[in-house]
Amino acid sequence: MKLSLFVLLLLAVSASSSKMNVQQKHRCEEYTSIFENDTTELQYGYCENIHDGRGFTSGRAGFCTGTGDAVEVIRKYTAIKPNNSLKKYIHELEILSKHESGDTSKLHGYCTAWKEAANDPEFRKCQDEISDELYYKPAMHEANQANVQTALGRCAFYDAIIQHGGGDDPDSLGAIIKRTKKLMNGIVNNNEHHWIMKFFDERKYILQHAHNVDTRKEWAQSIDRVDAMIKLANQNNWNLNVPMHIKTKDHDKTIKN
Repeated sequence: MKLSLFVLLLLAVSASSSKMNVQQKHRCEEYTSIFENDTTELQYGYCENIHDGRGFTSGRAGFCTGTGDAVEVIRKYTAIKPNNSLKKYIHELEILSKHESGDTSKLHGYCTAWKEAANDPEFRKCQDEISDELYYKPAMHEANQANVQTALGRCAFYDAIIQHGGGDDPDSLGAIIKRTKKLMNGIVNNNEHHWIMKFFDERKYILQHAHNVDTRKEWAQSIDRVDAMIKLANQNNWNLNVPMHIKTKDHDKTIKN
């Protein structure tokens, strides 16, 4: 499951301000975009079925039709612009989300409608706001709780929640944190670099041994996403200074600004 929507909304409300500045947050989002869409540019119009059991994956944060976040974006957009081409999918998306279903058989034309809506600045703004509410703020809340201070460490939490989701299922960000705390005897305590490196190890373990059979194969092939962050840590780039050259077997991009 990508997220526990109720839990993430609660965390978003309680999350304190980020310790990443605006530039560092943007660089972190660009890092995630490289592995989500092979570009540093946020892909608001992206939409496809990557066959990971979550239905269509769409937008800048990979909002999924089967996990509850895509419908949140569409609801927010519909509240602003009631006459939009995505509104007709809300009922079906609510059913799919309730059952955590990756079925797309009743979503004919969904990707076309999503891509068209992405031309509207208001729709892109809705994506930004839902991404912050469901992912960025909860990730920063978890980072605060774990006493993670560095920009790279906090970005590691954000990138993990985008891929693994929040909540407490065994493949989630929460599970990675729990495993790391167990091995490190608690939260960060003057040992952040070592703690985050252990966090990377535990994330890689979960990627290679996912409980969700629908994501297991794809996730096992995505550990380079973590290895690239380990490389930044080994370069002592804990402040996310630019330029950041991200090179893996599938990606070769530079974050410049």
